[in-house]
Amino acid sequence: MREILGKRRRLLRGDGRPEVISAALTFATQWQWPVLPGVAADPQKRDRCGCPDPECTVPGAHPFDPGLLAATTDERMVRWWWGNRPAAPIILATGGTAPCAVSLPALPAAHALTALDRMGMRLGPVVASPARWAILVKPYSMEQLGELLYAKDFVPGSLRFHGEGGYLALPPSETGQGPISWQRAPLPGSASPWVPDVEAVVDAVVEALTRTGVSAPEL
Repeated sequence: MREILGKRRRLLRGDGRPEVISAALTFATQWQWPVLPGVAADPQKRDRCGCPDPECTVPGAHPFDPGLLAATTDERMVRWWWGNRPAAPIILATGGTAPCAVSLPALPAAHALTALDRMGMRLGPVVASPARWAILVKPYSMEQLGELLYAKDFVPGSLRFHGEGGYLALPPSETGQGPISWQRAPLPGSASPWVPDVEAVVDAVVEALTRTGVSAPEL
């Protein structure tokens, strides 16, 4: 099996992306983040998804076959998946023991991160797609999130929360919306990256957007 997969990777090196399986293995085995391959973009129309839904809003950036419940940290499964689908996007199953995320549109996110830096706010990794940036946070429950939002006078409607039962495409995935990259990369090392509490991030993002006067459009 190993020899066959090794030959397959060499044959597909021109079309495949060996850095993707390396990243998937780091997430799963070193950081213990459950991952699975996402559905690829339509090879004929890259801005469309390879799933059956013609109106898919996250083309190539979501699980399909296998489904989200198949996400795993098992090295053998990860190697098998990306040995067969070397260019598949890497999908993180958020929540549980894995990080969750708070995302917002790219332009206000850039302004918010600048403001957070000025405020001295410590952030962990930030994932960027052409349309949205996602700040990774510690796992939270729906009850915890509900209480947090209920206590707020104002929360931008474009904020999205990737919690238990959610997912997020991780770098260096290629999706129908474009490449996924690190806006703030994890520090190198074998330990799982540090991430802040969701309360701190939501408080700081709302304050930063208010201070800068940058609106966060619905996307």
